[in-house]
Amino acid sequence: MRGDVNKIISTCPICHQAKSQFHQGLNTPLPILLKPYDDVSIGFIVAFPRAQRRKDVIMVVVDRFSKMPHFIPCYKTYDASYIAELYFKEIIRLHEVPKTIVSD
Repeated sequence: MRGDVNKIISTCPICHQAKSQFHQGLNTPLPILLKPYDDVSIGFIVAFPRAQRRKDVIMVVVDRFSKMPHFIPCYKTYDASYIAELYFKEIIRLHEVPKTIVSD
């Protein structure tokens, strides 16, 4: 089977173009997290019908170590400074400042 795969890949120009964009060799290992809330991911769920308190967006903060999510309701019209303030008010008061924050 390995010979068949090598034969197909060696004759396929698309495979060569795709392979040339990546470095050769072993994959780079992911960093090992040592404690919760060192690395968090932030995303937003939008297009909800408005609730009683008129919130129409949910900010989702997930710790990559423990996979523990926090769901924070907010408004679609909030700007980045208010989202940062909301993050400090809701997340930093419970946990320390993370080393890495990834957002979509």
